[in-house]
Amino acid sequence: MPALPRIPPEMFRFTTTDRADLHTATLHVFGEANERLETALTFDEVRERLRGVGWYAPLTDTELTGSLTQLVGWQLLDVVHDHAGNYATAQEYERKNLQYSLTKRGEAAFAGVQHALTMLSSSGALQTAVLDAVGDRLNELHRLLGDDDPTRNRRIFTTLQELEGHLDALRGNTKRFNGELQRLLRAEGADLTTFHEVKSATVAYLQEFVTNLEQRADTIRAALLAVEEQGVGVLQSRALDGAELPPVPGADPATAWLAARAAKWEGLRLWFHPGDGSLPRVSRLHDVARRAIVSLLQVLDRIIESRRRSSSAAADFRVLARWFATAPAEEDAHRLWGVAFGLSPARHAHLGHADAELIPVGVPWSEAPPVEVSALLRAKGRTERMGRTGRVRDVGRLRDERRARAQRERAELEAAWQRLATGGNVRLSWFGELDLETFGRLLDLLGRALAERPGGDGLRRAVTSDGRVEILLRPPLDGRVAELRTSTGRLSGPDYLVDVHTLSVDGPAAASPKAAVLR
Repeated sequence: MPALPRIPPEMFRFTTTDRADLHTATLHVFGEANERLETALTFDEVRERLRGVGWYAPLTDTELTGSLTQLVGWQLLDVVHDHAGNYATAQEYERKNLQYSLTKRGEAAFAGVQHALTMLSSSGALQTAVLDAVGDRLNELHRLLGDDDPTRNRRIFTTLQELEGHLDALRGNTKRFNGELQRLLRAEGADLTTFHEVKSATVAYLQEFVTNLEQRADTIRAALLAVEEQGVGVLQSRALDGAELPPVPGADPATAWLAARAAKWEGLRLWFHPGDGSLPRVSRLHDVARRAIVSLLQVLDRIIESRRRSSSAAADFRVLARWFATAPAEEDAHRLWGVAFGLSPARHAHLGHADAELIPVGVPWSEAPPVEVSALLRAKGRTERMGRTGRVRDVGRLRDERRARAQRERAELEAAWQRLATGGNVRLSWFGELDLETFGRLLDLLGRALAERPGGDGLRRAVTSDGRVEILLRPPLDGRVAELRTSTGRLSGPDYLVDVHTLSVDGPAAASPKAAVLR
């Protein structure tokens, strides 16, 4: 079995990003341009044609430029510079100098998306017309091969293409219809009327397809053998001559073309006359259709039988209502209620008297004194069970351990804040190398500050969740880069101006002894 071709992982990445709709619409523009034999489009041409493919949302030049750049990075588009054009202004040069075109990978990706959308919106079918068309094309090929005129080669090529197209349609429609048929057999429709109509129509459709299916298969098999007697190699060589393939640099296109034709012909044989003597697929399709007819008819019989019930719950309630209305007395209505619904007082025969020796064994329960029923039995279905009181656990040791752990964690937190206190504005690179605990606290402070909206001077201010530590963050003006080191790695980023201090009632804490002069 030949190995499957490897698909580049970024080939369909444009369908999974936040701007997947814009990327798809952009590729659609280039796909339609290819159909018009336009190989390249400028930025303005892409913008103008987006509305033609259904894009009506507001779109800025920056967004469209980002989409084009991303598609170029995924190798779905190619960009070239048009140095031969005339540009009046620098802005016109920027907009018209770059020309974008669809790459081979882009064509494949766009075709794959279109094929997926077509499959999702299409429905399968069993079409006897396709079987008749396959037989007609084979008979026509048999007739054309009998004429040695080279001018017939073009017609042989087109007829062979039509035959392969009908075979692809037969296989695709059959697979989709079989999947829909199996889902229909498993479906339980809520609307019985619609369910009955769909299944009835499907049974009629299958019966019409099965009729004369074997005769059509025999006709196609005979036409297939007639063509093979004249030579499949002769057929493919004459079709290759009629195809007039263009030259391709680096490889002979005829080799791949003939290999594809041989695979298609083998698929045709598998459907109607396998070379290994196995059962043709068209015969399996015949069996699948017959089994589906039987299954659908059985389901239809069950639906029809359910509708033929002599009585229903609604009818039973109507009869019961008439009995209540004609009851001679109120006591009779109560007895009818008890018989119909069984809502009589509960008889707890398993309960006994507190002193069972006082009650003779032969006394009927109706004459014996009543037994007290526990309220828990009425509510929960069980009686009380008196047992020993559970032992109270001594939680003093656990409380002491938790208190000690809380104090230890508090001390570690205070130590971390002391190590991070700057006592004024310092560079982020001032922290140098930190342990993991302190580094995590610093990252939390920086994250809180960067999440805040900056003021007019670029200052960001944030405090911890307990309101004890405040950080002031200013962007660097010189573009320097800071590097923080830990035992597990390094972190690089902008060398911000940082001021970390502890808040108190009297104001910020005193300067840390580690504070350094602003560098």
